[in-house]
Amino acid sequence: MRQYSPDLTPPWKKPQPVPEVPADPGLVVEEPGTGFCGAVIGCEAGTVTLEDRFGKHRVFPMEPRGFLLEGRVVTLVRPASAAPVRPSRTASGSVAVPGARARVARAGRIYVEGRHDAELVERVWGDDLRVEGVVVEYLEGVDDLPAIVEEFAPGPDARLGVLVDHLVPGSKESRIAAAVTSEHALVLGHPYIDIWEAVKPSSVGIPDWPRVPRGEDWKTGVCRALGWPENTGAAWQHILSRVHSYKDLQPELLGRVEELIDFVTAPE
Repeated sequence: MRQYSPDLTPPWKKPQPVPEVPADPGLVVEEPGTGFCGAVIGCEAGTVTLEDRFGKHRVFPMEPRGFLLEGRVVTLVRPASAAPVRPSRTASGSVAVPGARARVARAGRIYVEGRHDAELVERVWGDDLRVEGVVVEYLEGVDDLPAIVEEFAPGPDARLGVLVDHLVPGSKESRIAAAVTSEHALVLGHPYIDIWEAVKPSSVGIPDWPRVPRGEDWKTGVCRALGWPENTGAAWQHILSRVHSYKDLQPELLGRVEELIDFVTAPE
């Protein structure tokens, strides 16, 4: 009796094998289902992360026959090397410079109002600032800002940038900022009462930042309204831990910090 294979599919209808290609960093592929085309920047747990030319990231499962490489169907597989893929961008969204050493500190500085402000700037812009050689220092307050700027004595080769909380028209902070007249000093600010508000509520896992009655300590009032322990130091560490990149911050802060960095690092 003639033996027949249980698979009666004609040979020409059977899927043909496709090459397996390691998902090495920088490999450019296309996901045909969405048309998303980008370079590999990460590979873990059966998924691959692609970055397109606009800096947008997408994560896809590494399924068989799941990608196109130069128009050919391929199966992406995990690279042989177990070394983690370096991020292609810093937390601020700037292009990362692998192996870059910190530049010798400039004479110029950026002052920020408060320790929490300085920690947030370091978390998002720290890599960029080290490459540029910009040191960030925090101020206890801005009441004496004109005198502080005068003591710093900013000049063409030592520019000074200052980031102020709640810098809105008619505020005490706006009047203090207006008293700084040096062309080599730039005072900018965000509209928030405190730097906490510059973190997007969605990143912290809350619907919105609560309104605190006038005259009540804002940070304590926030903790009370959200049901958090009234320990503002611990609350800030929780908030800071939820900030991973510029995407977790409000644009009103992003633009001001970028402008200060550009001002301090402008060609002499």
